[in-house]
Amino acid sequence: MTPTISKDEFCSRFKAHMIARTGKTFDDGESIEEYADDVAPSYWENPEQREDGPEECANSDISYWGD
Repeated sequence: MTPTISKDEFCSRFKAHMIARTGKTFDDGESIEEYADDVAPSYWENPEQREDGPEECANSDISYWGD
């Protein structure tokens, strides 16, 4: 069983990983940090996604952005 991760730690790691992979802004100048702050909690709230870990969830979210 995976150790429990706090919501704050999950969201912080999710955001840090997303920014490390993509930079601080989208092509249109919008903040990726703000986007991550908005979406990370929804991943944490789903127990199956939480078990995947914040980095994997961030990767999954990024994979839907397209080219």
